Amino acid sequence: MNARTRTYLTVGLAAAAAVCLVVGTVAFTRTSTGGGGSPHTQTNAVARRPPTLVLDLGVRTDPEAQALRRANRLYAAGKRAQAGRIFARYRSVAARVGAALASWPAGTVTRLRRLADAHPDDALVLLHLGLAELASGNGAAARTAWRDALARDPDTASAGHADDLLHPRFAPGSPPFVPSFDLPPAIARLSPPRELAALRAAAERPDWRAKLSYGAALQRLGRPLSAERQFRAAARLDPAAAEPLVAVAVGSFSKAQPVRAFARLGPLSGRFPRSQTVRFHLGELLLWIGQLKRAEQQLELAISLGRSTPLGQSARALLKQLSSVKTR
Repeated sequence: MNARTRTYLTVGLAAAAAVCLVVGTVAFTRTSTGGGGSPHTQTNAVARRPPTLVLDLGVRTDPEAQALRRANRLYAAGKRAQAGRIFARYRSVAARVGAALASWPAGTVTRLRRLADAHPDDALVLLHLGLAELASGNGAAARTAWRDALARDPDTASAGHADDLLHPRFAPGSPPFVPSFDLPPAIARLSPPRELAALRAAAERPDWRAKLSYGAALQRLGRPLSAERQFRAAARLDPAAAEPLVAVAVGSFSKAQPVRAFARLGPLSGRFPRSQTVRFHLGELLLWIGQLKRAEQQLELAISLGRSTPLGQSARALLKQLSSVKTR
């Protein structure tokens, strides 16, 4: 898969999820987080199934990471006893979280509470403690754990998942910044761990494109604060360039305060009226907050600025996905 194809796929998958969740999340939250019906009925419906397990292993390829990914797949397939045997081989925090969930419901919440006491600033633990509390019928304790995850360990994928759960009416994850240019072929063909290392090394140079590429990779790994630092460093190198400023705006997106990103990105449409990256990312952010009609208008403007560019093709793919979801 070349870099350009990978760009389309990354944007397409993320934004397709956003479109689907924007349309479908309201119905979900009305039945699972108190939007309608009996709270006791809702809690019991949740409690009949074990919590979700989401391990944050990044681009690790070491033997333990491979084993934990295999155990996570077994857990997701309902084979919790087999998953538990794999988790029991290791003593890392991730393995202990997995082992606690694999024993569901016997002692799961107690084990996770103890693990949270030992690791109070670990978002992975707090995320899953919240999920286990929710599955046990304790929604207030779940929200407390997720807020702690976001406050104490924000630069992690686990904190991002906690943020999703705290703001279920938004699309999951954060809108990704997508560079308008491909990765250098020498980097794009590397394995994920080596690619990340190469991007990190390139970003050490005074090259705003390299910093944007590394920041985008960090963002995809669930490290929003680290990504935003790269975006800001890129903007300092060329304050007159549109793309780094767009990256800073997108990187500042927060579900608690989405206006911050729009306050940065909106004025750029006047400053750079012919910038495809401004229009594309404005459409993307609007999509994330459920403003589908306005998102559609911005994506159409992005396409008008270049149908065959990476961002133009990605905008077309988003509009196609949006159209298919709206007609369901």
